[in-house]
Amino acid sequence: MTEPMFNTVAIIGLGLIGSSVARGVKARGLANHIVGYDASPGVRRRADELALCNQVFGTPEEAVEGADLVLLAVPVGATADAVNAIAPHLAEAAILTEVGSVKAAVIRQVSDKLPPGAVFVPGHPIAGTEHSGPDAGFAELFEDRWCILTPCEHSTDAAVAKVTAFWQALGSQVEIMTPEHHDIVLAITSHIPHLIAYNIVGTAADLEEVTQSEVIKFSAGGFRDFTRIAASDPVMWRDVFLNNKEAVLEVLGRFSEDLAALQRMIRWEDGKSLQDLFTRTRAIRRGIIEAHQDTDQADFGRPHSHED
Repeated sequence: MTEPMFNTVAIIGLGLIGSSVARGVKARGLANHIVGYDASPGVRRRADELALCNQVFGTPEEAVEGADLVLLAVPVGATADAVNAIAPHLAEAAILTEVGSVKAAVIRQVSDKLPPGAVFVPGHPIAGTEHSGPDAGFAELFEDRWCILTPCEHSTDAAVAKVTAFWQALGSQVEIMTPEHHDIVLAITSHIPHLIAYNIVGTAADLEEVTQSEVIKFSAGGFRDFTRIAASDPVMWRDVFLNNKEAVLEVLGRFSEDLAALQRMIRWEDGKSLQDLFTRTRAIRRGIIEAHQDTDQADFGRPHSHED
């Protein structure tokens, strides 16, 4: 247990990330009070049953009253509406932060809804699983993960330092970058891989020559990993692609060019180029393992606790 960093932390959105933050704050004693809200009555009931918060409110306005840290853990597409609802009710010294995987668009949408003098520190913990809902969360979700903060014109140095310390207390390493750089980095490391996963699983489901039962019965390890990623929250990922479309389309264009080059290598039986490519990509995998962002164990059904 540590000395509380905040008197009251309000969490808006009690799904995987929000419920994990609540559990982490409680486990580490980072706040005297944890309050919450979720748009779903069922989620609110379940959060009460799980005792995630000291109190779960029926409206977001009630939840943020008097809170000194307000954390939005809602789908990217719902962030602006959430800020619009709570803005008049934010305490004068409150720090507002959020956890969406798109930054530039969110900052644009939120900025004109903030009251004068409001402090806003956008953030993105690079952590998650394919599961969702309050039961999916766990206090250790952020341990040894990265959290990216993207300060904006509504951020202060003191608030950025406080939010940095908060994520560090939850076990994360913190990196600071611009919103635009964040979006291009996440487009290649997270958004495009998810798009590919959704596409290839959809292709397998639509392939007339192969039945769905065969796809399920004979799935190799690589396809199983694609289905795990493609099982992620569809609302969240719909909003990610619509709100980060510029970066996603830019990276997708490059990917399409590289895929066409790979197609040519196979057509012309260019074994050397194929082997060179596969050798180069193995080095990326080794780098991820050496950075402790995954293990070198074979996948084959092992649980993935840290996939964004």
